[in-house]
Parts: sequence; structure tokens; C-alpha cells
Amino acid sequence: VCHILCINVSIPHTITFGRTEVIDNTLNPDFVRKYILDYFFEEKQNLRFDLYDVDSKSPDLSKHDFLGQTFCTLGEIVGSPGSRLEKPLGGIPGKKCGTIILSAEELSNCRDSATMQFCANKLDKKDFFGKSDPFMVFYRSNEDGTFTICHKTEVVKNTLNPVWQPFTIPVRALCNGDYDRTIKVEVYDWDRDGSHDFIGDFTTSYRELARGQSQFNVYEVINTKKKMKKKKYVNSGTVTLLSFSVESEFTFLDYIKGGTQINFTVAIDFTASNGNPSQSTSLHYMNPYQLNAYAMALKAVGEIIQDYDSDKMFPALGFGAKLPPDGRVSHAFPLNGNMENPYCNGIEGILEAYHQSLKTVQLYGPTNFAPVVNHVARYAAAVQDGSQYFVLLIITDGVISDMAQTKEAIVNGAKLPMSIIIVGVGQAEFDAMVELDGDDIRISSRGKLAERDIVQFVPFRDYMDRTGNHVLSMARLAKDVLAEIPDQFISYMKSRGIKPNPEPPPYTPPGHTHHHTQI
Repeated sequence: VCHILCINVSIPHTITFGRTEVIDNTLNPDFVRKYILDYFFEEKQNLRFDLYDVDSKSPDLSKHDFLGQTFCTLGEIVGSPGSRLEKPLGGIPGKKCGTIILSAEELSNCRDSATMQFCANKLDKKDFFGKSDPFMVFYRSNEDGTFTICHKTEVVKNTLNPVWQPFTIPVRALCNGDYDRTIKVEVYDWDRDGSHDFIGDFTTSYRELARGQSQFNVYEVINTKKKMKKKKYVNSGTVTLLSFSVESEFTFLDYIKGGTQINFTVAIDFTASNGNPSQSTSLHYMNPYQLNAYAMALKAVGEIIQDYDSDKMFPALGFGAKLPPDGRVSHAFPLNGNMENPYCNGIEGILEAYHQSLKTVQLYGPTNFAPVVNHVARYAAAVQDGSQYFVLLIITDGVISDMAQTKEAIVNGAKLPMSIIIVGVGQAEFDAMVELDGDDIRISSRGKLAERDIVQFVPFRDYMDRTGNHVLSMARLAKDVLAEIPDQFISYMKSRGIKPNPEPPPYTPPGHTHHHTQI
């Protein structure tokens, strides 16, 4: 008799997440009960599964036979082909405990986007010259009866019969997924000084709008104050829905499930400003008891991304050093010393190659980013079909020497399936990095604006407490640098019209039928 217990392990404490049903008399149970977890690409979500043989009615697990356990992250399950992960059960020394199959699926009620277009007729004149400059503001209603603005149309100048441009809005944003919830629409006459005149309002709902163009979707715009004053008041004009369509947006997980691989490349700054690696003041100092900032940042980000790369082989580069034997300066050299094959095995392999290269190369300069950005861009340019996406992590101490070239490299990279994460270590001024980040002002080069924002920058020092302790802060660092990746990834796929592949069917070895556990 079998019984599975699913435990959600999160450091520093463990929460029991739930137990499956008991399945009688079988060694190949197929558990039906599903568990709903919040998924975050940018976090390491540790899970533990324990399996028991149930012998009595007791809820106390110590009274039952333990059959084995396994540990994994939610990212490992999601990042496996078809989001289906097979793992051996262990935990009983010297005993084979069988395997467990875990599969994950995304809840799909929140991926629709609606596109609609409106026009209005005979709106009230608000301007002295007998016309108005109308625009509309849409609000969704909240549980507590308050309203939140969710869309503003553009202003159509000098008319009482405007036709607004079609607009697209996530259904979530419009009604929080509740089709009958009130949507309030206010109509205004735009004024240059910001004191827009209220023309009137009306209410509708998603269910109503979804009927499309019909007599149900012609709304009277009512100005309550005016209505109370004027006996003969009819309305302040009408608003008509011209068209309505809805389409399902693909999510990051749809692509991952369809087999898109995320390729992780790391580039490490070997310029002389880091300080002599043999001295404890150096940012590259190898303390036998503690990882330096470079190694910590690499590990924090890499451990999350590796779940989405099936072969776990990662190219690792250095820049700004003189290389043996002839002392030439390189701005994109393989950390493992192998030009033909710069790949390292797993995050541990990268750390190992990093330690080795510190012993063989000479820190030099200047701090040029463009060569490593262009290096990854060359790979990204070769696969633009949506099967791969490239994430470059640059860890640097500093002030960049080739700003113009780097901007150009980033503007070119924005057209490719790639994102760049920059972690700044040490105490330098990182103004240039903030500029590259492009959150406030989109980056441009030679008058060309980057097609999308692909750079995320964080200073490492923001994640340390005063004592230099950083146990919890590395998870926060990873979270902050990785949080933008799914949106950057989707913006690339959408701009190229790439749809995710259908999920591959689960692999079944010849002659076997599989039972699998739903998470």
C-alpha cells in the first residue's frame, strides 16, 4: 500500500504542503491529487517528497513504513522536457527505492488579452469653441468596492464624435478574471493644463463587452450632476463598441514546456582595478573559507538558471587580462583555457575554471564589455527560431571603457534572443551601468533606439548587511536580477511572432506504462 507526502521545503524552515490520497495494493501508484504552488522563475523553490507505506489509520507518519524520498526544485520540474521530471527515490542506505515522476502544469485562467475599439457620438461640448478633445479612462472594480485605473485611451482632438484607436489589455487587468465584475468608464474633455472636464460615465462588464458589436454595447454617457439639475437631460452622448476580440497570450512556461532552452554564459572582469588576487583586499581574493563576491554572484544566479538548460554545459569567459604564453590582452577568453570548447560542466565547473584562470592570467585592462556581448550575440544570431534564449551574466568591478561600443552591441543584441545581467562588485561608481540598464531611459546608439530593454543591473553591495553577511541576500540578488528575464524573453518571442512548440509527449520506454505524480 502506498502513500505519498509532498513537503515544500524552503530554507530556513520546512512547510508540509500536503499529502496525496492513499492508493491500495500497488507498487506503481498513480496519484491524482494536485497541489497548487506559486511559481517564480527568479527564486529557488526547494521541494521534498517523502513516500510511505500505510499500515494503519494513524495520521502519525512515524507509525508507517518509510519507502524513500527525493529533493528537487520547482524549476527543475518546470525546466524538464514537457515539465515532467523522473527522479530516483533515496534515503534508505543500500536500498533501491524506485523512481518518482513529477509533472507540473500552469493554471491557464490568466493569459487572455482582449482587443477592443470604441467610438462616441454627440458628446457634450465642453470647449468655448463648440468642440471637445475627448478621451476615456477605464477602471476595474476591486473586492472592496474601490476602483483602479487600468487603461486610458488617446485624446482625439476637436470632435464630438471621436473614433479611438483599438487597444489591447490583459483580461486580468480589466476584471481580475471575474467576467461579471463592474468596469467603469469615464469620458473627459482633455485640457492642456491638466484640469480635464468630466463629460460623463457608464458601466459595463467583461461579459457584456465580449458580446462584441451589438445593441447591448451602445452606452449612454451620463453626467449625474447635470441630470439632477436639468429636467430635460437625456444623456451627454453615447459610446459604441466597434469591435472586440480576445486571444490567449503565451506565457514563459509555455515556451519552456515546448522545449526552449535557456543558455547561460558568464563573463568575469579580470582588470587590474580588482586588486592583486593574492592579497586579501582584492575582489578576486581566494579565501579558503569563503567565496568572494564574483563566485557568490555567479553561484546565486547560475543555480537558478541551470534548471532550464538540459545539458548543464555553460560557456565561461574572462575579459581584461593578459594571457600566457605571450601576454596578449584579451577581452573574451575562455576561463578553462580552451578556445575551441569554452564550456564548463555545471556551476561547479565554472567556479573551478575561474579559480584556475586566476592562477595563470595577469590582471590588466581596460574594461571592455562589447567583446563578450558580441560573443554571445553571435551565438544568439545563429538560432532565432525560438528554440534557444541566451542569458549573459557579466560580473564587473567597474568603470566601463568602451561605452559607445557596448551601447551599440546592446542595441544590436536587443534584436536577438538574449538578455544581459550585470552585477557590479566592489565600491566603484556604477552610473554607466545604471544607464545601460535602460529601465528609465531606453538605451540608444547612433540615434537608433534599442528595440527592447535587455539589460538588468544590480550592485552587489546592496545585498550585504553591515557585517558583510550575505546568507539570505544572495537569494534576493538572484531574485532581483532574474525577475525581468521572463518578460524580456516573452517580448522577444512576441516581436518575432514565435509560438511555443506543442508539448512533447511523455517519454515511455518500450513495453512500459508510466504512472506519474501530479504536483
